[in-house]
Amino acid sequence: MASTSQTWSRSQDVAQPQWELARARARVLQRLAERPILAAAAIDDAAKQLNLSRSSIYRLLARYRSRPQITSLLPKKRGRREDSRCLDELKERILNQAVQEFFLRRERPRISDLLLTIRTACQEHNLEPPHYRTVTRRIKALDPMVIAAKRFGTRKAQNLFEPVHCSHLDVFLPLERVQIDHTLVDVVIVDENRQPIGRPWLSLAVDVASRTVMGLYVSLDAPSILSVAMVLAHAVLPKENWLAERSLDVSWPVAGIPDLLHLDNGPEFDSASLVRGAQEYGIEIEHRPVMKPHFGGHIERLIGTVMGAVHLLPGTTFSNSTEKADYPSESTARLTLSELERWLTLQIAGVYHHSVHSALHRPPMDAWQDGLGRRSNAPRLPSDHEQFFRDFLPGELRLVRRDGIRLFNIHYWDNVLTALSAHSKRKFVVKYDPRNLSHIYFQDREGAYWPIPYRDLRLPPISLWEHREAMKALKAKGRKDINEKLIFDSIVEQRNILERSRKTLRQRRDAERSKRAEKQPLLSVPGTQDVAEQDYSHLLPFKVEQW
Repeated sequence: MASTSQTWSRSQDVAQPQWELARARARVLQRLAERPILAAAAIDDAAKQLNLSRSSIYRLLARYRSRPQITSLLPKKRGRREDSRCLDELKERILNQAVQEFFLRRERPRISDLLLTIRTACQEHNLEPPHYRTVTRRIKALDPMVIAAKRFGTRKAQNLFEPVHCSHLDVFLPLERVQIDHTLVDVVIVDENRQPIGRPWLSLAVDVASRTVMGLYVSLDAPSILSVAMVLAHAVLPKENWLAERSLDVSWPVAGIPDLLHLDNGPEFDSASLVRGAQEYGIEIEHRPVMKPHFGGHIERLIGTVMGAVHLLPGTTFSNSTEKADYPSESTARLTLSELERWLTLQIAGVYHHSVHSALHRPPMDAWQDGLGRRSNAPRLPSDHEQFFRDFLPGELRLVRRDGIRLFNIHYWDNVLTALSAHSKRKFVVKYDPRNLSHIYFQDREGAYWPIPYRDLRLPPISLWEHREAMKALKAKGRKDINEKLIFDSIVEQRNILERSRKTLRQRRDAERSKRAEKQPLLSVPGTQDVAEQDYSHLLPFKVEQW
């Protein structure tokens, strides 16, 4: 376990060679960590594979068992720690006295003057003076604000450093292989005024061995990094709270970190956030061969059957124009996005999981429970649910400056950044949820996430989609000096226009997006929005034999 004085970074800025070394260690040590008793031969074999000593294997194994993630196995920095002290007691006293009483003065002596003072004091005691690099390291270790206050005065130090605030596959057991894919749902949904707003997107995750649906995500936006993070978090995490938030009395006991994700070649499946997040939790990623969709046959068949059930809903568009004929999809549409999500959940957890599957010759839930009993170990679950979700969110490397962090031309600030604002050359990982940009998530060197709000807390929550639309509008007007105020003024005006008009389907869809952004809660784990009390008697699932 990392100590307070010696930690290793788990951020996206870890050098690739170090990251690959940690992954190689994990591949070897994961097998050992699962054994209750370790034979000496197994330790020797691991030491030989990793070119390490037996004692090093035991130390790494203890770290991995305590925290079974890739970053637990990152190599620590070699050599002396930066805060180590090697001088004898008298030399240490001479150096500290010279720094405090001579160097930290309003006269602002030079480093060369400090070195001469230390050399003279050491000669009086017949001591060899410390090397100049030792002296400069001690000065760099001091708080920059303290140095500025001593040498330039308190007011200057405050101006310099205080925060600036401005107004086909052989799979036999569950979780060995999980497939994820997206589809445009064959049904038109409505807004809160029961006006049609078009077709939503559905993301699904299916366990190949048992054919159980592990997770879903319904959205107005096209597939993205967020879609992957949402459906993956829903698949991995327990769903009791998620179901309770939607007032759904149905069981969905499917959860756990998969061994492998089988994905197509969409850009959202090739992001740095997904790759690093999967590696962090020991998840392998395998992409289908290009132009060979049958390699993802399980998820494709599941999507096809889901759409078959959806075609019975009011507002369906069917799968093609021939089937649709003259059916009035928009005028018959009745379901909102939240209602469609609830209906899909009932259809999956209440019907499909307990219906006989044609390939398995038994219900998927039976296959899941039976497979869990045959696994050598229980499904892995993240120790921190919110951190797991945030690890897969999109992110950027950003500097921490005196006025905070700037992302998307928006400034963010929190007092947790104060100690880092002086280190202007150090970049940190910043994660964000595109549904709600009112907070970003700053990742420190120990891997913990800190929510950082707008610097100006009066600003309203917005989505990344609204931000992009505002930027387009401002650039179309020829504005080059785009700042935070212009962006938010533009978004507020766009919302007002949508509120007043809402004449076209696209305008109603845009208005619904804006409202969802305003209501999006500051909670990372998917499925935490409030569900209004409504009559859901028309949302009963359909009886099906198999999917």
